[in-house]
Amino acid sequence: MNVVISGANRGIGLELCKAYLNRGHHVIGLCRKASPELLGSGAQVLEGTDVTVPDSLLSLSDRIELEQIDILINNAGLLRSQPWDGLEFQPILDQFQVNSVGPLLLSKALERKLVQGSKLVMITSRMGSIADNSSGGSFGYRMSKAALNAATKSLAIDLKPRGIIVALLHPGLVKTDMTGKTGHLTPLESAELLLKRIDEYQLGNSGRFLHANGESLPW
Repeated sequence: MNVVISGANRGIGLELCKAYLNRGHHVIGLCRKASPELLGSGAQVLEGTDVTVPDSLLSLSDRIELEQIDILINNAGLLRSQPWDGLEFQPILDQFQVNSVGPLLLSKALERKLVQGSKLVMITSRMGSIADNSSGGSFGYRMSKAALNAATKSLAIDLKPRGIIVALLHPGLVKTDMTGKTGHLTPLESAELLLKRIDEYQLGNSGRFLHANGESLPW
């Protein structure tokens, strides 16, 4: 099985690489610059992949010398916590580029390598849920993840006739650099849960918004 993972140099992305390698799959880790941990993992590493730079995505399909991708995981993400009083324009746009537009463009760039039974996975956040928002703030992050959720729902509909399964997963509150090492789960624990959920996705539940623990999340 061929697995491609963006944002693979650290955190959840790195642990997903290791987990799929442990299953005996061929794994390609995409990143802007590889970490020593990723380089030593055994994954094939493609540096210079930046989801905010269209040219780096346009060449990606040719750089990945595989006839098909069985699992494509869009994991790269950016969090800039902004309260209303500290709202700034550029951080909002940066988060939309990385969290919303980037995963969509990466998926499009690699679409021709997805076949019947392939799984396209978006790592989102429950902070993109409008119904679940009870604390406010984090405008750019919430908005960008809500946009990703909307795009993923459309992808599930558009790709279903080709038999391509689309997953939308919240990884839990994970202790990563992005969260300042605060959270309920380690990256390894989150990755283990995400693998179980990815295994469970089929065409019948394609496009559902799920927590890594299996809970169905509101839009």
